[in-house]
Amino acid sequence: MPRVLLIEDDPAVREGLQLALRRQGHLLRTAGTGEQGLDLLRAEMPDIVILDLMLPGIDGFEVCRRIRAAGDVPIVMLTARNDDMDVVAGLEAGADDYVIKPVQPRVLDARIRAVLRRIGAERSEQERHGDLVLDRAALTVTRSGEAVSLAPTELRLLLELSRAPGRVLSRQQLLEAVWEHDYLGDSRLVDACVQRLRLKIEDDQSAPVYVQTVRGFGYRFGPVP
Repeated sequence: MPRVLLIEDDPAVREGLQLALRRQGHLLRTAGTGEQGLDLLRAEMPDIVILDLMLPGIDGFEVCRRIRAAGDVPIVMLTARNDDMDVVAGLEAGADDYVIKPVQPRVLDARIRAVLRRIGAERSEQERHGDLVLDRAALTVTRSGEAVSLAPTELRLLLELSRAPGRVLSRQQLLEAVWEHDYLGDSRLVDACVQRLRLKIEDDQSAPVYVQTVRGFGYRFGPVP
């Protein structure tokens, strides 16, 4: 069920869309201001944001820019006027699509599902593990929305470990897969690389969440909830 965050200041519109979208199978959280919406975004991590442009306080354009600066959650904006300038400004601020008010719930539902399908296709090479997102096609890693700069060997090690979360790989297996070595004496290469990788992706290196040591055997990735 898609998790939707609706940011709309009009109580009647907000309640009507909340009821209709829940009937369509969406999980809804709502906010009446931009500030509330940004707080919920950080707390809830929705799949998509439905954003009214005309908000009190922080307007929808600024909210859109802040959401986009913080990550890649898709945004469908609501605009009360069929105004090309509003639409262009909203798209330039980072919105993925728009719907003109008054909103027909079935139309909004269709737009939500279309955006999520499109984004899902674009992310088909991406894997989410807790706060980490790995893109095997682009060879990029982000943590809590921020790019993680990894050396090539660190990236290869992370990609190899994460292919099967929970699977234990020996140092010998990692040497052969990542370094293409078969000399066990070089296992210190693995340990040193693990330490460098943990510095960049773990909150607490003494209690790693992602790259875990299996004493006497080797390392495993997660599993991460």
